[in-house]
Amino acid sequence: MKTGFNYVALGERVRKARKQKHITQEQLAELCNLSTAHIGHIERGTRALSIESLIMLAQVLEVTTDYLLLDITNLPPQNLLTPLHSLSGLSQEKRDTLYHVIKILAENADEL
Repeated sequence: MKTGFNYVALGERVRKARKQKHITQEQLAELCNLSTAHIGHIERGTRALSIESLIMLAQVLEVTTDYLLLDITNLPPQNLLTPLHSLSGLSQEKRDTLYHVIKILAENADEL
C-alpha cells in the first residue's frame, strides 16, 4: 500500500495491544465486528481501515486512537481515562470543578 501513512507501524501497534490484552485475532475480530482476515491485514499493514474500525479497535484494545495512529503515549493512561468517561453525566460546572481539583493535586503531587 503506497500512501504517506505507515500502515505497517499501525498494524504492529494493533498486534502489540491485542497481545497485551491476551486475545486472539479471532476474538478481536468478533469484538470489533470485523473478519479475522481483515484483522490480519490490518496487523500486517496491507489494508487500510475505516475510521469506524479504528475507533472500535481502540475501544476494544483500551488504547487511544492517537497511540494506534501515531504512537503517541504521552496521554493519560487508559486507567485514568476510564473513570473520566463516567463523569460525562455531570454538569459542566461539576466537571470543571473536578478538573480544577485534579490539576491542583497534580501540581502538588511531590508534596503529598
